Amino acid sequence: MVHGPEHLTLSQARRAVLHASGLDRPRQARARPAADRALQQVVDRLGLLQVDSVNVLARAHLVPVYSRAGAWDVGALERATARSPRRLVETWAHEASLVTPATFRHLAFKHADNRARVERRGDALHGVPIGRSPEVAAVRRVIHEQGAMTAREVQEELGGSGRRAEAWGWAWTDAKRALEHLFLVGELTTAGRNAQFERRYDLPDRVLPPDVLLAPPLDEAAARRHLVELAARAHGVASVRCLADHWRTAVAPTRTAVAELVAEGVLAPVEVDGWRGPLFRHRDARIPRQARGRALLSPFDPLVWERTRTESLFGLRYRIEIYVPQAARVWGYYVLPFLLGERLVALVDLKADRRAGVLRVPAAHRAPGAGSDVDAGAPPDVEVARELAAELRAVAAWLGLSDVHVGPDVVGDLAAALARELAPAVR
Repeated sequence: MVHGPEHLTLSQARRAVLHASGLDRPRQARARPAADRALQQVVDRLGLLQVDSVNVLARAHLVPVYSRAGAWDVGALERATARSPRRLVETWAHEASLVTPATFRHLAFKHADNRARVERRGDALHGVPIGRSPEVAAVRRVIHEQGAMTAREVQEELGGSGRRAEAWGWAWTDAKRALEHLFLVGELTTAGRNAQFERRYDLPDRVLPPDVLLAPPLDEAAARRHLVELAARAHGVASVRCLADHWRTAVAPTRTAVAELVAEGVLAPVEVDGWRGPLFRHRDARIPRQARGRALLSPFDPLVWERTRTESLFGLRYRIEIYVPQAARVWGYYVLPFLLGERLVALVDLKADRRAGVLRVPAAHRAPGAGSDVDAGAPPDVEVARELAAELRAVAAWLGLSDVHVGPDVVGDLAAALARELAPAVR
């Protein structure tokens, strides 16, 4: 007898997704900050952490660990990335990301694809000749001879400012452009970062642990299947587009890998109310009876970074607005979705004012769709404000900030309720 795909309600799909992501239950109460194991557990669950330099609240790769593990010792990150044997390295995955050394090797085909793409567009990166160019050769030689170095140190070694009148973006030097090319194609990774958050570029042969270096070469098809399974395990329920986006790989080969994993019984087709398919559920994806988690989510959190998925699952059309002119912003500058139970119920704009020692809230909005007739089970504003206030106090404590401040100019339809909840803590 032939059976069709399993059918899931939207609530069931949400709970499966949240369980897979480690966000379906309250965080463990801790007497002291979680250390190395918590960081590794989150990376093992998600497959990677996207790295971003924006530090309005905290570095983007730090927040997903907090969202799942609670207060943790961020010094664990240096221990994992800057000391041998390294447990995490940087490479180009879902944008620049932290991955395990084993995953770095599974991404070899992506590094090769990146190299081919640069060559197709004229063998240049942001105006600097790449590949066999003298600039890249010189940078490659410096790293080979001297070991881990920042872009600034490499440029000093080469001499001159390395800056061009037509400098792109952040006015990268020639050394930085060449290093970023070598990083993009996997010829370099990082041996950690310095106190200024600068990458310390080095050769994979000097960074990856010996057991990883000695492992046999990987077949591309097998590597793709492995990465797709990692993504599917992290997602619980996902579309091909979701799985491809997790590693920013092409959709067509991802679809082939999905078909192979379905044939092996690793993935199974499912249908979800209101979510256009085809969709697939990992065989280990469990649907808990309820989701009871509470977390603020970085804009770079895997739960929300694929925007179509976020809209399908949670009814939230979410875009980060840090690159949007202030007058055109809808929710604020650095806005985090607030997860309560199985819903994204609020959007809160946050800024860590480290000089004043407070967490500032410029805006607080109820998330569109939460509490509407379509989502009648969503909690009322007073409950959302109470839970959000508690979460903001917890985040502030983790960041070493003494207070949460909602000023008189705060905007948003949740601002007044939140200000009432935080009033005892406002000075």
